[in-house]
Amino acid sequence: MPIVNRIADFHADMTAWRQDLHRHPELALEEHRTSAVIQERLKEFGVDEIITGFAGTGVVGVIHGAKPGRAIGLRADIDALPIHEESGVPHASTTAGVMHACGHDGHTAMLLGAARYLAETRNFDGTVYAIFQPAEELHGGGGMMVREGLFERCPMDLVFGMHNWPKAPAGEFLWRVGPTMAAVSRFTITITGRGAHGAQPHDGVDPIVVAGAIVAALQSVVARNVPPLESAVVTVGEIRGGGAFNVIPSEVMMRGTTRWYLPEIGDLVESAMQRIVRATAEAYGATAELIYERTYPATINDGPATELSKRAAEAVAGARGVSELPQPTMGGEDFSFMLNAKQGSYIMLGSARTDEDPQLHHPRYDFNDEVLPVGASYWATLAEQLLPRSAP
Repeated sequence: MPIVNRIADFHADMTAWRQDLHRHPELALEEHRTSAVIQERLKEFGVDEIITGFAGTGVVGVIHGAKPGRAIGLRADIDALPIHEESGVPHASTTAGVMHACGHDGHTAMLLGAARYLAETRNFDGTVYAIFQPAEELHGGGGMMVREGLFERCPMDLVFGMHNWPKAPAGEFLWRVGPTMAAVSRFTITITGRGAHGAQPHDGVDPIVVAGAIVAALQSVVARNVPPLESAVVTVGEIRGGGAFNVIPSEVMMRGTTRWYLPEIGDLVESAMQRIVRATAEAYGATAELIYERTYPATINDGPATELSKRAAEAVAGARGVSELPQPTMGGEDFSFMLNAKQGSYIMLGSARTDEDPQLHHPRYDFNDEVLPVGASYWATLAEQLLPRSAP
């Protein structure tokens, strides 16, 4: 079965919802307008219950089928990123320094489209929970919702997530069993030396030199500590120190991220970094403190649940439109918290327009509205397949 005809009928509505959300992006835990818009749409659709308050701005739309039965959850993320938009599209962000650079506006619109269809047709038994999750970027809203009792208040058998993927052709689905996205940490390194005049470096201990040595030494964490057949990433993304061309500062701060799949690799990376940072600083006569925060676990897809995802995707896109993701990505995803607590799967939906499309988290990125009915049809088909309506 291709795109659901009824969903295709309100493609223009989904596009309007998506572009409105794009004009008014909100950062993690600040999605108050976005949450209100979602609630307003769900009320219009006539869902049975609207639950609010999870992670502050989270919303869950509860849709009951024709008869009681099992329950599933469908999740979309709703927050934006602290990026200044440069797309030039008519619906560009009106909020300086904030934009939907990851397509969460599209994810929200697709799940709203599916909720409208499911509330209208009720061609299933049981219950569908449409989960609109805040704070996917940076703050782990998925974990917050789980800790606040999402699965206790909304008991479900399976939970599913989806993300647009501009590296793949529009409308093509990509699946993977097992590790699909990486575990993520962020770290801060504070190096303390001794300030001095730039013309008299022998009077001080230069933390900028120490920072350079630590950046270089950290490259050995993966190259010489992680087994070659395993994967990990260590990235220093920010260095701050000094304020004048002729002054050696007393302190430098560095921040970055690490990524891995297997828990034991995460332990190894943290241990190696602690050793390298401390010893390198001591070698230069300075001190250094590493604060290491593990933020998201790895996103690991359940095999049977992924088979169910594939079946629904094939019903929408055909067998040729569904393929295995060639390799996992080192990007992080807080849907992993939900998968740690509940059986489920996370699938990618191709959204490319051309090979030159800006990718996720780029200031010129804009979600491809042509795939809105594809994603909404996938959600609707998944619900109808997993919660089939019994004979009257």
